[in-house]
Amino acid sequence: MSALILIELNGSEVSANSRAALTAASQLADSVDALVLTNDSANASAAAALNGINTVKTIVDDSLEHANVEVASKLIADVMADYKFLVSGSSTYSKNILPRVGALLDVQPISDVCEIKSPNTFVRPLYAGNVMATVETSDETIVMTVRATAFDHGGDGGSAAVESLSPSMPESNSSFVSLQESQSERPELTTAERIVSGGRGLGSKDNFALIEQLADKLDAAVGASRAAVDAGFISNDYQVGQTGKVVAPKLYLAVGISGAIQHLAGMKDSQVIVVINNDPDAPMSRMADLVWQVDLFDALNELNAYQV
Repeated sequence: MSALILIELNGSEVSANSRAALTAASQLADSVDALVLTNDSANASAAAALNGINTVKTIVDDSLEHANVEVASKLIADVMADYKFLVSGSSTYSKNILPRVGALLDVQPISDVCEIKSPNTFVRPLYAGNVMATVETSDETIVMTVRATAFDHGGDGGSAAVESLSPSMPESNSSFVSLQESQSERPELTTAERIVSGGRGLGSKDNFALIEQLADKLDAAVGASRAAVDAGFISNDYQVGQTGKVVAPKLYLAVGISGAIQHLAGMKDSQVIVVINNDPDAPMSRMADLVWQVDLFDALNELNAYQV
């Protein structure tokens, strides 16, 4: 059996999501190929360097610069004629494209897989991670996304062959207009090793600046609970949780976050969880490795004033 992974790029680098997809695909198939949809043929080299890739198939066209869903999904579905599995990391990119691929192939995509039991049996979370469902599929072709936090991200050192495909490009009823991305010198939230997250307990947008100050001191990413986002303390780009970003840093520092189940589902795989909260019975406190039961403003001021 052979598998195809859909490569997602961050600039010219392969994303952590795609690296996790490669690890998952390697558990499913004897041979794993990669598909790169891009407007720049040079981007195939990053995928070719991944350990475990047999062949990198690339389709280059200007319309693929911003992943037009109608175009990309048709191209992927056509390439899948030679494969049993299509695996992608769980991301906005894949969630936008793979449901349409599933419709074109007449199969039911399986999302957010965190464990592979067998080539047709998978484990995925439900109800904000409070229930783990075992899903068995009878589809001849299997389309799936995997949680990047559940699989190793592998390494480089490979030298896969690169095969350029030249299909006729599908027509599309939609076109790219513009893209506005947030700019930050801090680490990217979903891949950061350290995250400092603030909740509604901070009380105001001005007070939330203490979280940003501490994050900069620790060279950490900034996160937030949904309550903090809804209160206007920070934009939803920083929301951690089931409806925000799913993270698994080495250190997750939660300040003034009680711990709604949706938030816990988005950070529960963190290696070390430290909580600053004066409520020892808060759900976040019960999950923590270390709880600092103190007024959060006293704690933040002390940490920000500390000289390393």
